[in-house]
Amino acid sequence: MTPWTLLPTHRDWLARHGELLLTFGRRSPYPGGGAAWLADDGSPWLERGLQTWITARTVHVYAVGTLLGVPGCRPVAEAAMAGLQGPLRDEEHGGWYPSVAADGTPGADKTAYAHAFVVLAASSATAAGLAGADTLLADALAVFEKRFWDEDAGKAVDTWDTTFTTLDGYRGINANMHTVEAFLAAADVTGERVWLDRAARIGAFAAESAAGNDWRLPEHFDDAWHPQLELNADRPDDPFKPYGATVGHGLEWSRLLLHLEAAGAQGADWPAAARSLFDRATTDGWAVDGADGFVYTTDWSGTPVVRDRMHWVAAEAIGAAAALAQRTGEPEYAAWYARVWDYAERHLVDHEHGSWHHQLAPDNTPVATVWPGKADVYHAYQATLVPRLPLAPTLATAIARGLLH
Repeated sequence: MTPWTLLPTHRDWLARHGELLLTFGRRSPYPGGGAAWLADDGSPWLERGLQTWITARTVHVYAVGTLLGVPGCRPVAEAAMAGLQGPLRDEEHGGWYPSVAADGTPGADKTAYAHAFVVLAASSATAAGLAGADTLLADALAVFEKRFWDEDAGKAVDTWDTTFTTLDGYRGINANMHTVEAFLAAADVTGERVWLDRAARIGAFAAESAAGNDWRLPEHFDDAWHPQLELNADRPDDPFKPYGATVGHGLEWSRLLLHLEAAGAQGADWPAAARSLFDRATTDGWAVDGADGFVYTTDWSGTPVVRDRMHWVAAEAIGAAAALAQRTGEPEYAAWYARVWDYAERHLVDHEHGSWHHQLAPDNTPVATVWPGKADVYHAYQATLVPRLPLAPTLATAIARGLLH
């Protein structure tokens, strides 16, 4: 049987589904610039204020839509980018606030997670030729290099106070994962090898850390990069810093390591690590409690901790399976790809209101205890693109070069 990723009919379906996701998010522009958190029906949830990560991811997604020639995407990308150029930017101390409340009050601290997404947004906007994007990218890279990149450690620090005076002792793999994504995109857009080399240093650390922990990747570290395996045991369903091994991050890292290899990065046996991460995540996470779907987290022995199904985990499983199928040609990954898409279409895709339910209970019914509404379409939309693109260059650059099929 021909793998789905090679079928023109399946690629056409992916394109149509991607366009539906873009349509769902068309109301995201926030008054005064930025992108709103979206409610279940796609309406802007203005009471939740502005989030830099949502705004930046919206720039990225709709810049890609602009490159694809989808009408209506450029205005959404421009409106979101105006938020990064305006209310979310700290003109006094530099960098970007993590958020701005509905009453205009900036959120506390400056985070590598948010700044990595600004770099990704600016990279994609530059590839799409949006006005001011090249300046935004130069500024975002300069801030990241000055404030978040730790050259000695070869990784990003995590959180400063608002004034960039006090650095928190926490170090996190989640922010570093998105730093890899952002640096790969920046390397493609700028042509500067330094960003690829830095992404490779982070990726090699992630691969080594996972290998030393039976491929369950530690998420949390202290300032000397010692794993803090029991962190947040009292709040295991934290949306950004959950306790234990995060199944979806194992899948996301699996794909990113293959992008590093395809880009020419050195530092690890990327395919072997990608396979091991994927195999561990699927073994620990998929249908381990009597129903299909991936649990959110497990403990360090692989026992499920938070059994709810988050939409982004399935989206990343699709991307990782597609990448491994492309890299290896092995049918098991093509089978995983089809299996997870079947699950997503049955349980996650909201055929009434659009987009994907962001959280399901263990019985695959929608719940909203961790992820109310449908914040943005970033994960789901990328799941429609990764299977149709080479492993390098990154999304926006590949599409700009006409490599989408």
